[in-house]
Amino acid sequence: MRMREFTGADWAQVGPIVAAVVAAGDTFPYDPAWPAEVLRDVWVERPPGRTVVAEEDGTILGTAKMGPNRPGPGSHVATASFMVAGAARGRGVGRALVGEALDWARREGYAAMQFNAVAETNLAAVALYRSVGFAVVGTVPEAFTHPTEGRVGLHVMHRRL
Repeated sequence: MRMREFTGADWAQVGPIVAAVVAAGDTFPYDPAWPAEVLRDVWVERPPGRTVVAEEDGTILGTAKMGPNRPGPGSHVATASFMVAGAARGRGVGRALVGEALDWARREGYAAMQFNAVAETNLAAVALYRSVGFAVVGTVPEAFTHPTEGRVGLHVMHRRL
């Protein structure tokens, strides 16, 4: 598996990954009714951020987007989001994408990375983020409507770089 920058041609494989994750409705606070053009605009970062893909033998296994968490006085803290194709889960793709985002943030001189909205029911993501040094610094109660669990909290997770 190799990490590389997203190119426009990648959307043919990235788009279905993003659409499937959003349609599941259990991890991302994106509207499943958004058309593909909106999903692309939301997912593909513009500079100073970046979007990457994890690829193996021409197949995109997952994608990540990263950039400053906030503009101006908050721009020293990075943020990132990750999506892995259903068929590629459990193979370390998410961990590799997280590592890529952390490495990028360090190279770019960010002081920390923060995730603003990690569904507390997304146990795999919470465990992965904790394993690489993130801590839950707060939870917004009932801020996310999960399709089977109802209203659940959204964790804010943070780690210094």
